[in-house]
Amino acid sequence: MKIFIAGGTGFVGGHLTAELLKRGHELVLLSHGRSVSQQAGVSFVQGDVTDQESYLPAVKGCDAMVNLVGIIREFPARGITFERLHVEATANMVAAAQRSGVLRYLQMSALGTRLDAVSAYHQTKWRGEELVRGSGLAWTIFRPSLIFGPEDAFVNMLAANLRLAPIMPTMGDGTYRLQPIHADDVARCYADALEKPETVGQVYELCGQDRLTYRELLDVIAEALGKGHPWKPALPLAVMQPIIKILQGISAFPITSDQLQMLLEENICNGSWRETFPFEPIRFQEGIRAYLAA
Repeated sequence: MKIFIAGGTGFVGGHLTAELLKRGHELVLLSHGRSVSQQAGVSFVQGDVTDQESYLPAVKGCDAMVNLVGIIREFPARGITFERLHVEATANMVAAAQRSGVLRYLQMSALGTRLDAVSAYHQTKWRGEELVRGSGLAWTIFRPSLIFGPEDAFVNMLAANLRLAPIMPTMGDGTYRLQPIHADDVARCYADALEKPETVGQVYELCGQDRLTYRELLDVIAEALGKGHPWKPALPLAVMQPIIKILQGISAFPITSDQLQMLLEENICNGSWRETFPFEPIRFQEGIRAYLAA
């Protein structure tokens, strides 16, 4: 199968590329001006995911398209916004598929995405989903929880802080829960979906085996580093919410109001995805130890 992937040069894209190549597929990856190393079975096209004309010729002849494009934080001055990369990008990918006669289409969304979402991140992910659902394509949508793996941003950031000092403040009481899933497992679900006709027209929430409070997650990361559990002072939400709202425009500030909202909402699911993709997901502690120990 020849597969066009937007976002294939990113974090999850690297894992999906490896999985699909292992299964013998031919890949076309959209690259937005970044240097890429050549790989057997992979061709690159330079373009902008919000400009379908820049990559439309490369889509023709493909059997499937995968949209992994997404951001967790906006930088409007650089043109990096949820509206542009979650909605406009999806609209262009869908249109490119329709114009090229590519029927099979896989979309990356996010756990927590819903019609009545509070965060702009989830609102725009939902609008992207709606474009896919109304496209007439043979679509599948995935909503993963927090994704971890060797080059992830979140776990590696927390680990870097823990290496500096055994202090990790929490927003509020830190009892909100997460259910992280390994990037290899996400990639495996995408690759399996291309081989499973029953996944067409379905939305899958993806989460791992371990349901952890934020405080527990910090302890597990510390253990993977060979350190004791950190001191976790609770920062009152009534104090932090207005501070975050003021400072979130500074790129170096570590959290935004949107991210805080999603953290407090929790990020868990019931694991029903394993009925369609029956394999054991990688445990969180086992998975992070493999790369944090190095």
